[in-house]
Amino acid sequence: MAPPLLSKARPSFRERVRLTVKYLRYLPRTFALVRDSSRGFAVGIVVLLLGQAFLPAALAWVGKLIVDAVVVAARGGDRSRVLRLVVLELGLMVLSTTLSRGQSLLRDLMRTSLGNHVNTMILEKATQLELKHFENAAFYDKMQNARREASSRPLSLVLEIASLVQQLIILATYAVLLARLSPWSVLVIVAASLPSFIAEAKLSGESFRLNTWRAPEGRRQNYLEWILTRDSHVKEVKLFGLGPMVLQRYKDLYAKFYLEDRKLALRKSIYGLLLGALSLLAFYGSYVYMALRAAAGFISLGDLTLYLSVFRQGQTSIQSALTSIGSLYEDGLFVSNLYEYLDMETTGEAPRVHPPLSAPRARSQSIEFRNVSFHYPGSDKLVLQDVTLQLRPGEKLALVGDNGAGKSTLIKLLLRLYDPTGGAILYGGVDLRDMDPRDLRDRVGVLFQDFVKYQFSAAENIGLGWVPSISDRPRIERAVDQGGARPVIDQLPQKLDTMLGGWFEEGQELSGGQWQKIALARAFMRESEVLILDEPTAALDAEAEHELFVRLQQLAADRTAILISHRFSTVRQADRIAVLQGGRVAELGTHEELLQHDGRYAHLFRLQAAGYA
Repeated sequence: MAPPLLSKARPSFRERVRLTVKYLRYLPRTFALVRDSSRGFAVGIVVLLLGQAFLPAALAWVGKLIVDAVVVAARGGDRSRVLRLVVLELGLMVLSTTLSRGQSLLRDLMRTSLGNHVNTMILEKATQLELKHFENAAFYDKMQNARREASSRPLSLVLEIASLVQQLIILATYAVLLARLSPWSVLVIVAASLPSFIAEAKLSGESFRLNTWRAPEGRRQNYLEWILTRDSHVKEVKLFGLGPMVLQRYKDLYAKFYLEDRKLALRKSIYGLLLGALSLLAFYGSYVYMALRAAAGFISLGDLTLYLSVFRQGQTSIQSALTSIGSLYEDGLFVSNLYEYLDMETTGEAPRVHPPLSAPRARSQSIEFRNVSFHYPGSDKLVLQDVTLQLRPGEKLALVGDNGAGKSTLIKLLLRLYDPTGGAILYGGVDLRDMDPRDLRDRVGVLFQDFVKYQFSAAENIGLGWVPSISDRPRIERAVDQGGARPVIDQLPQKLDTMLGGWFEEGQELSGGQWQKIALARAFMRESEVLILDEPTAALDAEAEHELFVRLQQLAADRTAILISHRFSTVRQADRIAVLQGGRVAELGTHEELLQHDGRYAHLFRLQAAGYA
């Protein structure tokens, strides 16, 4: 059953009350968020809002006094009083304008400060999440919902509360002025404004649910836009003529969103028109009544002016207050997404024991897979089944097998990006689940098949392999030589200081093989105990592949190494070869032993060898 917020069924009144109370519990946390991001700005806005709250009633009262003074002066009374009152009203208007401008300034400054603070929190949370979160589509929907308006909604929530307090103060001062003329007018204003509030709250909830339902399709629309605008896709887009098809899918989603938005906008307009007419009717009904009283001499012309001004502005203030309450509901809905994201459980990588255990430091380490089984979250299909392997310190093991056989999954488990669902993995005799993941990963050098092409300088691209030494030029130069990236660096216009990639100005794009050499140099930045190479020669020509493995044999001579490759000319140089098939270790031995066994490995080797004949 879908959660209430994700269900397309409209929530009942009781459910809406429950959700509203739930979101109100976020208020203290939101206040703390605003305070932590910009305490001075927040205090300044509150002071200015409260200062402005008393000005409308004061201006209305001074306006009444001016009208009465004008009437008296027209009958031969003191004309200087009119001038003094006008000057007083001018001063109040100047003060109101100053306070309003000050609010606008502080809002802009706080919006920037809070937006940066919240986005930083979102990104910090992203660094704490586990791989399972990023490989889950539902998580991306949650993150998208959190990021969409989370940087503005906390500020909006706090400002709406401040505005609500301001409007209530204004209404209290108006009520005092109205009570002396017509006490029932206050009830008329409230009664005429309530329907507008109910409609506003209802439509706010529907707007939120609409945006929540869209998250998966919105992600799909963003992906279609990505296909048409990124350099990594343009070749196939042009070659296969994908532009019209992808663009049409983008337009179809846009049309769907537009129809939903139009339907909601039309409902808002109809409600606004009907409820506006009700408000207008209440105003002019009261207008007629008070005008007749003034004509009969029961109240002065100044009182009539005061009444009309306060009644109209009182309506506006009540509607503003009720709208603020409706906005609080909507803001609470969106802010809840932020806190649900920030509160996501991220302790899955925490060691099972405290303090965590640590394997002895060594130039190379032993690795043991003991009856390891694994299935991905949300799936019952076993990707690995009862895998048992043991690598001695300094041993070179090659993993081969069909796509989907479980090779990359095995590496994910070794790096503790996931935990086995059965069995255990030992590093230097210590169960990975008892180690600090940072300690484990700092001991391993990895070149992934889908390595990242950072749009940074060449030096930073390599230095990222060991961030504490990202500015250590001698160490970077050494990694360049070890990874075989020297020819790539030497041809760059600013050598290591050259910006790589095509996203930014003066960036130099590289070929696939050149990028791979940069990534390999990155793997050699750290003094690793274990070296993992996932298809390290996929983008290299035969000569470059030979040079690389001569270098790897030298550099990894005393390190434990795991190699994943489909090239058997590479694999045969390993000490042992493990053949994965259907998530199991189907064969294990040296190149010669596996050929003699005449099994799956021998079959694949002969097929590939025949291709070179």
